[in-house]
Amino acid sequence: MNGAKLKYIFYFSSVILLFLMLLSSRRAGISCDEVLHYNHSVSVYNYFATHGADRSALNTPVSNLKYYGQSYDNIVTILIKWFGIDDVYGFRHLMSTLAGWLAIFITALFAVWLTGYRAGIIVLILFAVSPTFIGHSLNNLKDIPFSLGYISSTFFTLKFLFSGRKISFPDILFLTASIAFSISIRAGGLILICYLFFFFCLFYLIKYLTDNKIDFIEIRAKLFWITGIAIASWALSILLWPFALEGPVSNVLESYRVMAHFPDTFRQIFEGKTEWSDYMPWYYLPKSMLITIPLIVFAGIILFCIFSKDLFRQGKVILFGFILFTVFFPVIFVIYEKSNLYSSWRQFLFLYPGIVLLAATGFHFLFEKIKNRYFIAGAVLLLLLLSVHPLRFMMTNQRYFYLYYNQFTGGLKGSYGNYETDYYYVSETEASEWLIDYLEKKGISGKVKVRATYSVQWQFRNHPEVETSYFRYEERSQSDWDYAIVVNRYIPPFRLKNNTWPPQNAIHIIYAGKIPVCAVLERKSKDDYFGYTALNEGRSSDAIKYFEEVLKVDDKDEMIFFNFAKALYNDGQYQRADTVLKKGLALNPGFEPILMYLGNIAGFQNKDDEAIMYYERVIRADKKYFEAYTGLSRLLAVKDLMRARAVLRTCLTINARYKPAIIALADTYRKTNPEIAKKYEDLANSIK
Repeated sequence: MNGAKLKYIFYFSSVILLFLMLLSSRRAGISCDEVLHYNHSVSVYNYFATHGADRSALNTPVSNLKYYGQSYDNIVTILIKWFGIDDVYGFRHLMSTLAGWLAIFITALFAVWLTGYRAGIIVLILFAVSPTFIGHSLNNLKDIPFSLGYISSTFFTLKFLFSGRKISFPDILFLTASIAFSISIRAGGLILICYLFFFFCLFYLIKYLTDNKIDFIEIRAKLFWITGIAIASWALSILLWPFALEGPVSNVLESYRVMAHFPDTFRQIFEGKTEWSDYMPWYYLPKSMLITIPLIVFAGIILFCIFSKDLFRQGKVILFGFILFTVFFPVIFVIYEKSNLYSSWRQFLFLYPGIVLLAATGFHFLFEKIKNRYFIAGAVLLLLLLSVHPLRFMMTNQRYFYLYYNQFTGGLKGSYGNYETDYYYVSETEASEWLIDYLEKKGISGKVKVRATYSVQWQFRNHPEVETSYFRYEERSQSDWDYAIVVNRYIPPFRLKNNTWPPQNAIHIIYAGKIPVCAVLERKSKDDYFGYTALNEGRSSDAIKYFEEVLKVDDKDEMIFFNFAKALYNDGQYQRADTVLKKGLALNPGFEPILMYLGNIAGFQNKDDEAIMYYERVIRADKKYFEAYTGLSRLLAVKDLMRARAVLRTCLTINARYKPAIIALADTYRKTNPEIAKKYEDLANSIK
């Protein structure tokens, strides 16, 4: 097929893909990050609208959002405010989709520049069957725009370096804007300035070694321009970033430091067990990518490796070497740094355009090699067959593209209980829509209390009779609500795998890939809440009666058993309390409060070995359940002082400011070494 036809197909396909993506965005759910970042963007807007008088954008001790430039969120909010757009999240999804399409289109243009329109078309095809990237493009205004900035910066950096003495002013403008855009979203975009200088030095070093000559005029001109680009992009990047404006150098660098070692940590499911994000195995990122990227992309990468010798023949080794560096360096860096990683590889979506570019090049090489029409037909058939799995998922799960898992895990169904699924809480939107319709059909009047595992305030904004608020699913029995919307995030793998979630009082379940991702619950009794209230007020006998009643309608909530046991224990019914606790533990063998309580009871009864066993189980279930370390060390100190100290030091390695552990460590030295004990005491006293 000649170049003119390929060019026509390329642009036509690009437009079709844009249309399909925009169509999909109309059904996109609201993610948990969207709520946070939209609210912060409003604070940023108010900062500028009040000329800095409103300081809420700089006061983010919990969310740490002041360290995010999040310029794309801010731009979208500015448009929302200026044009009075009512459908805030619908417009956000439209703009997010536009950024996703632009990232795809720039990658395709990159491929055209590298090898021609056929490679560009293949890039479009590979993205079109990439559920994770397309899914995030619908509602992720942070990671997707950063992906756009990253691939665009890489593209224009290489165009600039390989242009010789012919410097294109438009390319310089695009490069400056791309780097500025990346930094303005995340401080990590500073790495693109480093790439610019590093690639510049390496490019001319290699050129000198191969050609044995050097063009000082070209180098001087390029050095002048990249210095200007670096300064200009830094200056432009802070224009919509309040924290950076108040410290253009120090605060940007501080933001990079914080983002490189993000302080917030989260528990998540990986390889069938729950672990903290800062304690994930080193291969968490590459494996997350391995099991969610479609196999068709991996096939392209394999072909790229097979035919990579052609790069030498075409004189493109350095060019593709730089592209490979931009893909692999961030992965190697975070593994080396042992960075805090969570939510699969969402924060590293910026690598995907480069991966697709390499895969498309691999397929391009294949089609260049084969001339026989039967072999060409076979190659096309291979592409089609490898596209079936992701395409089928996208067709049947139109609101949940990003939940895709490939055949390595047996698809989404095989990943259920082994890896996170709806970690972005997207299904809460559909659940909210269903509940609104359900309440209207039932004709319920008066106040209705709806709790959710993430904010659904926006979804119910037109229903003042509904009071919404957040709760933790495991603590559902301890709060007052009529209906609840619960995503399968933070549900223990044991419950997911043993089909004890969703609970019996689920009146509607949302499925994706045949697995439940969200449930709407209707409360059958509030006796659990009344019992919890009575327990806190010291009315143990009343609490016992309430818990006995609620267990007749809900005997699958481990927290009810825990609180029931506490009431029984307070009432002197020790044996019955023990039985109740063990019933609760059968529902969830890793439920830390019950394990801890059983350990405390066993310790009080001088059953030291049993208590040690329970404390060790707590720590295995949650290495940050710090109370268990002090309980365990107290019992170990009687027989094995060194092991007791080791347990406390392990605790302090995780949380150096956990005062009870410091005091307990001081206690282990009081008799043998009072001076060391005094040092630990002083350390404990210095912590407020």
